[in-house]
Amino acid sequence: MPTPPSSIRILPSALQNQIAAGEVVERPASVLKELLENSLDAEATRVQVAVDRGGQGLIQVQDDGAGIHPDQLELAVTRHATSKIASSEDLFSLHSFGFRGEALPSIASVSRLRMTSIPTGSDMAAFIEVDGGRVVDQGPAALAGGTRVEVRDLFVNVPARLKFLKTTATEGKRCQDVLCRLALAHLGVHFEYKVGDRVALDLRPATDLRGRLGAIWPPTVIENLLDVDYFRDGHHLQGVISAPHSTQGQADRMLLYVNQRPVQDKLFLRAVRDAYQGRLLNREYPQVALFLQVPPQEVDVNVHPAKSEVRFRDQQGIFALIRRGVVQALEDLETRRFASALDSDRPVSSTASAAEYSSEIPRPDPRPKFATLREYRMQFNAEFAEPSIAGSDQASLSPVSQHADPEPLGASQVDQSITSAARLARPETGLAAPRTDIAGMNYLGQAAETYLVLATEDGLMLVDQHAAHERVLFHRLRHSARPVPRNLLAPLELSLHPTQQERAEQLWATLHDLGFHLENPGRGRLIVHGVPEHMQPGTGQEFLLDLLDGRSRDPDAVWTLMACKTAITAGQKLAPSEALHLLDAWLQCPDKSFCPHGRPVMVRLESGDLEKMFKRRG
Repeated sequence: MPTPPSSIRILPSALQNQIAAGEVVERPASVLKELLENSLDAEATRVQVAVDRGGQGLIQVQDDGAGIHPDQLELAVTRHATSKIASSEDLFSLHSFGFRGEALPSIASVSRLRMTSIPTGSDMAAFIEVDGGRVVDQGPAALAGGTRVEVRDLFVNVPARLKFLKTTATEGKRCQDVLCRLALAHLGVHFEYKVGDRVALDLRPATDLRGRLGAIWPPTVIENLLDVDYFRDGHHLQGVISAPHSTQGQADRMLLYVNQRPVQDKLFLRAVRDAYQGRLLNREYPQVALFLQVPPQEVDVNVHPAKSEVRFRDQQGIFALIRRGVVQALEDLETRRFASALDSDRPVSSTASAAEYSSEIPRPDPRPKFATLREYRMQFNAEFAEPSIAGSDQASLSPVSQHADPEPLGASQVDQSITSAARLARPETGLAAPRTDIAGMNYLGQAAETYLVLATEDGLMLVDQHAAHERVLFHRLRHSARPVPRNLLAPLELSLHPTQQERAEQLWATLHDLGFHLENPGRGRLIVHGVPEHMQPGTGQEFLLDLLDGRSRDPDAVWTLMACKTAITAGQKLAPSEALHLLDAWLQCPDKSFCPHGRPVMVRLESGDLEKMFKRRG
């Protein structure tokens, strides 16, 4: 016999608060966040925090803020009672952290809470005690100023929640992280954090962001930070970001703020990651503390119970602003790094600048123009060989396996079929005597048949030849016309997994533009009738399978993979003339510091670094 449906009833207020606590009070760090935000809303200049047993035993926050009148203490622990807003219009002009009136009653419903407060200008303090959502005591108290909130035995009446907590050390670390994040947004406030009887952090007021970060992050991180200060259309992005070579394997130091509020906004995160694209490996994360100031009416903070997510009115505009601000700081660094090594009289490159082809806002199904691929791989020697007076019949680079030192090409044997795209990498020079100088540096040779060694004014520069060639090819792939496919004598037939079949359909137009002639008869089959003319059939097949096995839908991933498959390899011996032409082409590329995968292309060793290695100085 079916069970009759239960009648609809209004839940008891204590149960309502416990349900709300499930959204607001996830763990001890959630409690500390709400209490700290209350202190900051009260304009406190000193906040003292004490934590025991990772916050589950005790969280105490004492401040010197405005305080609460004794008559309003009970209202403060009542749901939806707040001093922050009075009408719905106030939701879109918020300047405070709290506004819902849910935090204190939610916390009090799952713990034993005691709050003591004295309003500014008063000589009488008062307290209130709440146990599991019930007021058990209240009355006069002694307190010099501000407010003190003690939260004991968190989740005492909902033991099932305790099973989801981590170790005491982990929960304590999360509490400390919450305090640090808020401290970075309030440099004028003195924060003290105690674990038991030990002072773990004493963050005195700081004059700038770097000063406060210096008490939180390691010195090696601080010395590699770049300043961001970008203003556009009434929006301001400022803060610091790490140089691309200063990264870590976790995203816990990607600290993002909107109107001083710590957030974990996906749009914000994606814009920062996109700005670093091509400068970091997939498993690397930058270290940033970025603050975005926007008019309150242009951002909705009422979209998440913990107020950790926001929604922007103009998402594309905000994405573009964040990305451009971070990219500008990274490009300034790269300009400074090369300025000391490159000759100031070097001719301006004829290649397109980064601004001419970079897109700040991601758009669905972009239709980029692809580069002519005729000069690559099989004709690398013709492109990078420097003409010399002595002729030679050799017309290609020595195979990797031979490691023979190839002879320079004669002037009369330079391949005249190389298109103008092949000359984008270097200015026209005509016949030239063998040289070793390039952009104010001297080419010394090849180390381990992989790294090109140059002497700079103040040390050495090592360039990864494979990574440098990848960058050259990647740049050309993005800027030249569609190549003509080279038809195969015998078409290749590939068997595709359903996920590969779906990806082939997504990338069909892009593969066509790259120079592939394909047929898709269905049933998990892909027939290759032609490949880009610079590719061998085997390389084209390998490229297609690797591409269809990938997850990224970004067109850059296609160009990156093609550049990688086409570039010269580590262990391939280059003649000095070939190395110099490769360096010429690389130096004229945008984003020359990193290959398309995000690996560094070059490493600089200044004289001071060399002296340390040889222990000539400490």
